[in-house]
Amino acid sequence: MTSDVLMHGVFRTFDKDNDGFVSVKEWIEGLSVFLRGTMDEQIQYCFQVYDLNGDGYISAEEMLYLLKDCLSQQPAEEDPDEGIRDLVEITLSNMDHDHDGRISLADFKKSVMAENLLLNAFGVCLPDTTNTRVFEQHVFRERQ
Repeated sequence: MTSDVLMHGVFRTFDKDNDGFVSVKEWIEGLSVFLRGTMDEQIQYCFQVYDLNGDGYISAEEMLYLLKDCLSQQPAEEDPDEGIRDLVEITLSNMDHDHDGRISLADFKKSVMAENLLLNAFGVCLPDTTNTRVFEQHVFRERQ
C-alpha cells in the first residue's frame, strides 16, 4: 500500500473516535480486521476507506479520485482521465444496485459478495494472504 489517499483512509478507519490519533485499542481492533477480519468486517472496512468524506456513500467523484490515484502510480503514455470516467460509469452501473447514483454500503456488500475481487475495487487497502502470514510469523516469532 503506497497511496497517500488510501493510507489516509486506513488511518481514518482505524481512528474510530476521530480524535486524530490511533489509540492502542483502536490499533488492535483495526489490525484485527485488517489481518483476520471476517468478510463482513473487511467489506465494512474497505467501504469506510473508500468513503473519503465519511457520508456513508462512495460517490462518482470519490471513485474518480481513487481510481486516478491508483493509476497515477502506474506509468502512462497518455492522460487516462477519459478512460477513468468511463470506468466510473461502468462501475456505477454495475455496483449501484438501488440506482441512486452512488454506492451505499449495501450496494458495495452485494457487489463484493457476488465478486470478491471488488473488495479492492478502488485501490488495495488490505494485505494479501502471503504478506499477512509473513507479518504474523514475524510478530509471533519475536514474542517467543
